[in-house]
Amino acid sequence: MRMIEKLSENLFDKLSIDFLRNQVLKNAYGNDDTVIAAMDPRLLLVWYLFFGLVPWFVNDVPFLLGCFLLVVVTTALARVAGLVLFLFGVGVFAQTGYLLLVTLLFGGDASAILPLLVLTLKVATVSLASVTIFSGLDPDRLANGLMWYGCPERLSFSISYAYRMLPMLMEEFQNVLLSYRLRGNAPAHDTLWGKVRYLIYQIRVIMHAFYPLMLNTAKRSRTTVEVLEIKGYRYAAVNPEVKKIKLASLKVGNNDLLFLSLSFLWVALTVFISTLL
Repeated sequence: MRMIEKLSENLFDKLSIDFLRNQVLKNAYGNDDTVIAAMDPRLLLVWYLFFGLVPWFVNDVPFLLGCFLLVVVTTALARVAGLVLFLFGVGVFAQTGYLLLVTLLFGGDASAILPLLVLTLKVATVSLASVTIFSGLDPDRLANGLMWYGCPERLSFSISYAYRMLPMLMEEFQNVLLSYRLRGNAPAHDTLWGKVRYLIYQIRVIMHAFYPLMLNTAKRSRTTVEVLEIKGYRYAAVNPEVKKIKLASLKVGNNDLLFLSLSFLWVALTVFISTLL
């Protein structure tokens, strides 16, 4: 019993607002010095299109397993935050893992494992490829890469602006939670049952804080939009000279070509192995 209480204490201490905020901000802004962040966003987008689309049209297990192992390596190179990886694991199990349990529970046999394994590899590969790109790339570089391919400027700016809204959202969220805590009376959490009640209380406060969070964020977003309009954002968005200056920083280096070459060789190897089996 003492061990269970100690384990629950460590778990509930980690599930704090400050911990969640640090994990979110680290995943969005704390990976500027990684191998993935230093690469050209245009080539990374091409790489992502391959690993985000091709696995859905392939049912070969060796090929899918090889792609999955490759994106695991790239996720490690991107230094993805632990919270994002935890949510990835929960999401994969929620989409495919429970199907295996339900199949076996209601009279299924081992023949159901292979189709579910194929589906799990597809979901995991595409998810990790998305995590690699959106966690390892700076918001501005990602937006510049999309703009270079001819995406509408508003789309690329919206992606960059959404990243920049994260600190504002987390700050407003914390302020709203603090205001609720000052006006409320949190239950004692010295015992295991008290910690469960405290967790339920936290969830209720978070649910009540949603509407004030959206209202306060909308107010601050309006101020940001007005500042952009004053600085001539709409004119700069359609000016070819401004776009040329903005995209001048995009350069393909040796590391980019090496990364694509190794990825191509690994995929070719998995295709070759799948033809032998």
